[in-house]
Amino acid sequence: MTDFNQLFGQFSSIKAGVIGDIMLDTYLWGHVERISPEAPVPVVSLDRREYRIGGAGNVALNLASLGARVATFSVIGTEEEGKMLEGLLQSNHIETGYLLKSPARITTSKARIIGRNQQMMRLDSETTRDLSVAEEDDLIGEVERYLEREHPQVMVFEDYNKGVLTSRVIREVIRLCKHNNVVTAVDPKRKNFFSYEGVTIFKPNLKEVKEGLNLLLDDVRLPVLQDIHDQLAEKLQHLISFITLSEKGVFYQAMDRSAIIPSHLRNIADVSGAGDTVIAVASLVYAVTKDVRLMAEVANIAGGLVCEEVGTVAINKERLLHECGALLG
Repeated sequence: MTDFNQLFGQFSSIKAGVIGDIMLDTYLWGHVERISPEAPVPVVSLDRREYRIGGAGNVALNLASLGARVATFSVIGTEEEGKMLEGLLQSNHIETGYLLKSPARITTSKARIIGRNQQMMRLDSETTRDLSVAEEDDLIGEVERYLEREHPQVMVFEDYNKGVLTSRVIREVIRLCKHNNVVTAVDPKRKNFFSYEGVTIFKPNLKEVKEGLNLLLDDVRLPVLQDIHDQLAEKLQHLISFITLSEKGVFYQAMDRSAIIPSHLRNIADVSGAGDTVIAVASLVYAVTKDVRLMAEVANIAGGLVCEEVGTVAINKERLLHECGALLG
């Protein structure tokens, strides 16, 4: 039987890097009492404004919330949003010394207007072009410097198709991590879906898998998912497939070991950010234990827990520890 207190205690010994599209999430909470006389739209009277770490930064926040020592790798803008995002990361004990700042890019920012307890509009500000060759060189150089100085155990790739994770950056960082015996985990998007050759943990959701492999299927039985793993492995030569199945749970396969782990009953409020939590928890548990089933079990619970909260939130370590003891102990 797993000693979860001991397992969770070991998280503080892990150094983890997160590379990808870091974002600033803004929540504008208000109330609606009338329709605008200027257009048939509701007027939202602002009650409060909240800033949160989003995108790849939310993966870093989840890792830090579990006790890991985390560093971030990305390219952000030099404007006020970039400074605010950097400050938020630092206030959550996340290393920002490897972040690159470019006047040629703007910091990805997503502002959500919420009234009547529901999201009414989202305003996005972003640069989506791929990094230049010089920016790629600088980012790869920062990763190399981090690996040499800190000797981490984990590197997580979090791709939101905003241009930071180019195929060259992906290839070079995986090569560097392999050379330094660092576990690599990826939450991919369609654009570079098959660029992550040789990664340790490949964690798409089922929709991303179907798009990546051009599959039309609704069947999520084990033999079907095992065939999907074989198709992915043929292209990626990766070690572990870890596919989230929404309300049906998660699937994992490593070599000839595979299973579907059903989700636990939850009061779902918001699924945003759940994938960030899942990959963060999976990466940590695997780095500590190398136990693929335990990785999937704990990450499955964590993903469900954050869906009970509104907006993008990091996992609560104590609550996750309690749930693991109750459901897995």
